[in-house]
Amino acid sequence: MGNEVLESVRALLPAIEERAVATDERRRIPEATVGELAAAGVFRMLQPARYGGLEADPVDFYQVVREISAVCCSTGWVASVLGVHAWQLGLLPKQAQEDVWGEDQDTRISSAYAPVGRLTPVDGGYRLTGRWSFSSGCEHASWALLGALVVGAQGRPVDFLTVLVPRSDYGIEDMWDVVGLRGTASNDVLVESAFVPAHRVLRNYEQAQLKVPGQQVNPGPLYRLPFGAIFTSAVTAPVVGAVCGGYASYVSRMKERVRLSLGGGSFTDDPFAQVAIARAASDIDATVLQMDRNLRELSALAAAGREIPMELRLRARRDQVRGTERAVAAIDLLFKTAGGNALRRGNPVERAWRDAHAGSVHVANDVERALAMYGRGAFGLTVEDNLV
Repeated sequence: MGNEVLESVRALLPAIEERAVATDERRRIPEATVGELAAAGVFRMLQPARYGGLEADPVDFYQVVREISAVCCSTGWVASVLGVHAWQLGLLPKQAQEDVWGEDQDTRISSAYAPVGRLTPVDGGYRLTGRWSFSSGCEHASWALLGALVVGAQGRPVDFLTVLVPRSDYGIEDMWDVVGLRGTASNDVLVESAFVPAHRVLRNYEQAQLKVPGQQVNPGPLYRLPFGAIFTSAVTAPVVGAVCGGYASYVSRMKERVRLSLGGGSFTDDPFAQVAIARAASDIDATVLQMDRNLRELSALAAAGREIPMELRLRARRDQVRGTERAVAAIDLLFKTAGGNALRRGNPVERAWRDAHAGSVHVANDVERALAMYGRGAFGLTVEDNLV
């Protein structure tokens, strides 16, 4: 099924590429693009089958994301994060899934996971207040997954939850005017005081233990995979895709470039340019190969009903952040050798450079933190983190 979605998406890529400059300038993805991606099945790839989803292989999903991102990273980023939220909703209790998809299986969910929300226990659930930044694609969604802390009687945090909130309970404030990923419209979400019923919450501890309520109705192996591998891949895949697109544009443009100094001649004869291309291509390949390998091993263990070892979970995070790091290094190398024309706004290499750097600052791409976790695990020390 993933291959069918990929074929449909490939037919859309020329139009998405034509809209890329406008998407960047207007700071939002056209509704036409979102509708086309929905019709192609992108947002349903990781959605539970019981709600019309494909329960596709995550490797197939991230290939789709990379190919979209190669022509417009903002579009690929939004496709990735909205698509992965359908997977996470499958981890919540059955009633929460019914609330969202019961009447419309194309309903989409955005997110803002920073635990800045304040939850106060009340009869039947919680009272939620807070303001969250960086909710990518929130204008194309009618529900949001938000991070929040449960506050005890003495005003101290006692639990970390992800809560599901309908659009009627939150406002969106346009705050997104940034250097890269401009078209993601990653605006602020505001909740003044909303009631969240108990079935619309997911304890982050349960998610980390791979024991979640949604598994009772979604028994497939997809919903036994760690958040720390599936979600974090969703913010690396667009970065890698953008760099793939930048690489292809670089090679194509540089074939026609003539040096104006150093005796002139074709740019393609420059051994430094040849080495830059080789290094960039190797870094891109290494990233894709490692991430796909880890996802396949995780999926195979889940399908066999076997426990997923912490060593593999940490390796997946190690390779995911290193993948982002490699991709950024690759586009830096290409950008540095692309010449003055690469500075022009709208140039695919320039846009890939901006978008890759913007995506790299997401908390899930914190290289040092993830590598330190891997090192702790290798030394046999305890690792406690919600992104493993």
